[in-house]
Amino acid sequence: MSLSFIADLAKWGDRPALVFSGQRIVTYRELHERVTRQALAFRGPRGLVTIEAELCEHAIVAYLAALAAGHAVAMQAPKNGAAGSWVDAFEPDFGFRRIDGRWRTEHLRQGDRTPHDELAVMLSTSGSTGCGKAVRLSRENISANAVAIADYLGLTAEDRGCLILPLHYSYGLSVLNSHLAVGASLYIPGGSILDAGFLDGLAESGSTNLSGVPYSYELLEKVGFRDRRFAKLRFMTVAGGRLSADVIRLYNDHLGTQGVAFFAMYGQTEATARIAYVPPAQLSGNEDRIGVAIPGGRLLIVSESGVPIESDGVAGELVYRGPNVMMGYAISRHDLCRGADLAELRTGDLAMRHADGLFQIVGRMKRISKIAGFRIAHDVLEAGLEARGITAAVVGDDAGLHAFYAGSRDAEEIRRLLAQASGLTLAHLKATPLAEMPRLASGKIDYNGLNMAARQAAASGGDDNGGIEGLFAQVFYPKRVKRSDSFVSLGGDSLRFVQLSIGLEKALGQVPDTWETLPIAELSLQERRETATRRIGTDLLIRALAILLVVLHHEVLWPIPGGSAAMVVLAGFSLARFQMGALLAGDGWAILRPLAQVLIPYYLIVAAYAVAWGEVPWASVFLVGNFGVALPETHGMVPYLYWFIEAYCQMMVVFVGLFAVPQFRRFVSAKPFAAGMALLLAALVTRLALPLVWPIGNRQIFTLPWIFYLAVIGWCAAVAETARQRLLLMLAGTGALLFFGLYEGVWIGTKIKYLLQIAVLAALLYLPRVSLPRWSAQLILPLSAAGFHIYILHRFVPELLMVPMQPALPPAAFSLLSIVGGVALGLVAWLGQRQLLKKLTAWRGREIRPLRLFGFEALRSPLRPL
Repeated sequence: MSLSFIADLAKWGDRPALVFSGQRIVTYRELHERVTRQALAFRGPRGLVTIEAELCEHAIVAYLAALAAGHAVAMQAPKNGAAGSWVDAFEPDFGFRRIDGRWRTEHLRQGDRTPHDELAVMLSTSGSTGCGKAVRLSRENISANAVAIADYLGLTAEDRGCLILPLHYSYGLSVLNSHLAVGASLYIPGGSILDAGFLDGLAESGSTNLSGVPYSYELLEKVGFRDRRFAKLRFMTVAGGRLSADVIRLYNDHLGTQGVAFFAMYGQTEATARIAYVPPAQLSGNEDRIGVAIPGGRLLIVSESGVPIESDGVAGELVYRGPNVMMGYAISRHDLCRGADLAELRTGDLAMRHADGLFQIVGRMKRISKIAGFRIAHDVLEAGLEARGITAAVVGDDAGLHAFYAGSRDAEEIRRLLAQASGLTLAHLKATPLAEMPRLASGKIDYNGLNMAARQAAASGGDDNGGIEGLFAQVFYPKRVKRSDSFVSLGGDSLRFVQLSIGLEKALGQVPDTWETLPIAELSLQERRETATRRIGTDLLIRALAILLVVLHHEVLWPIPGGSAAMVVLAGFSLARFQMGALLAGDGWAILRPLAQVLIPYYLIVAAYAVAWGEVPWASVFLVGNFGVALPETHGMVPYLYWFIEAYCQMMVVFVGLFAVPQFRRFVSAKPFAAGMALLLAALVTRLALPLVWPIGNRQIFTLPWIFYLAVIGWCAAVAETARQRLLLMLAGTGALLFFGLYEGVWIGTKIKYLLQIAVLAALLYLPRVSLPRWSAQLILPLSAAGFHIYILHRFVPELLMVPMQPALPPAAFSLLSIVGGVALGLVAWLGQRQLLKKLTAWRGREIRPLRLFGFEALRSPLRPL
């Protein structure tokens, strides 16, 4: 069977195919033309095309074009910069993804085996209970399922579906396929149900149907879906997990009064998408059923030995037969060459058939524990708790059970209910409250994550520090974090990077090189690795040495400046490395918001000086003291030491201002290195012109125009990807720094300062990571993390705390104690802040308990009523 709905796109002419927020429309004619053009980019022998399936027109066009060009397609979740993917094992020939903000086709050509002629789509099965494999779907699988779904839903060209489900998820892809198969249109709001205006957009779009997973219906309740009326709505569907009977009844009754049908459906990726549905006319009173097989398919129940069970009301494994049953699984490129391996799908679900012909799922074969002689089915316990109004996920093994639940109920109450239902003792049962259930992109509960996180915490002795998720929650407090978040997606900055590096090293031993791009859930699965050495980012080593150099220089006044200049370079480097995404999105607040952790202690110091002087240092209040508009001697600003804080904040404002210009964002997105070098040229011109247009004497060294080019050099170091780019930056940076150090420099300290920055630049470009003995890394990382605290506090030691001791100490001893004391005071302040954040996180965690404690997996049958 061919994928005729792709070949026939043009026949629907100017009918809408894709409708976006703001009523922007892509017609079928336009879609056909774009698919035809994109297919040319995939020209070549039949191979595998991997598509990062964002819910947008670019990914849809690429998906259709790759199939039209005769390739197989692997749909994967957008990586957001994360390294590695399940698709890599299959050696894709082409890639289609967003690179630096633009969608690009990559010619990878890694595979040397041609995929089977019938293979059309590959989807990951990294689901809620098992390890990930790839499902191989044929052209017939895709076509047959699309036709069957359109058949029982009664889809026509007049329909318009609201597509909110991910395209790398079989359910979302089936919504796309089934609508295109009949010439219907799809409204793609491009955001979350929780986004302001979602319901307004849904009403304005004229959507006739909306498909969601159980979690979607939780969100619809939060935004007041049932308080609105949608004139064109004809039906709604739910699949992708068990929606409670109460919610199904609620929506079926609500929609029924408006003449809108509600389809409760059941499916698996291994069956392309759909397996069964409850006819809307039979849904009332059968809310706990999965219904009948879709058109062209057949359901049956088999015993453990594989013998069909003909009697009604007898549980066995649910088996499905139909043209949409997958070709089989794949774990390597070699598997792509095989034909179909399966004639039927053993679903792994325990089910029974009722006398009216409707089927019902009663449990999951892999989610059963045998404890104290009882067979305990996890799903039944969850259903029993649900009947009490408790949303829970039960995991466990043959040693015990653990219920993670949402809400404010007492954990001991949950354990007693579990004991009553299962017949087990409290010793076998654990319960943990959560603010919300961890979910996969499909909306299903992440059972695998619950098990793995629980096992990791159990292995660490049940430490109640919240594990890796708790560490992220502490560092990013008060922002709420999810297991799907990563350091980059949370908008992490250089200060948080160092703090997390320390915590992750303690938890994992050797931290993955690209940990900042990995989701918290994936970091939680990392095994602890003890090594004699520790690989750390060179920038962390430079940061630690720079702050020590600052403290040393401020005390002894030797000609060894350069620490502050290195910190400026690192500021630009970290901004490009960690916060480029927010800048390219024009999200200035994501850059400015973290300044609070710098400004709060800074303003406390300003307030202390104001109290001591009896005057307000207004220049420092407005962060302009470094521009020479006031003097510390007249109490118009705090001491010159704090110029760096003012310049740093000004620097962030300048970057935010530049990226607020759409043309500049597009330039950086298309050519990041070229944009950086252009900005460097502008910054150097400004630096050279400053003394000519603004003659403020030596105080010019504290101003932003004087040091901004150093931050841009750091920025360029972070975006330089090729050997040619690194060499060009090294030459340009070295030339500028030699000019300022040797030609402009008037004393030895100036020369040392600029020569040191050449070494800093070379290290960032050519030595991104260094291996150190673990003991030295354990000294360097805290110094790097506490760098800001040391900077703003170290002079309080000799100028305030040690003043009474100065007459009694030799100068050398006084200087040594000042240096050591200044570093120690900063470290103590940093540790105090960590403890405060830990307590605040724990306080909030009374209602949001991170995933931790004891991993178990599995229900007793029969179950005692709760």
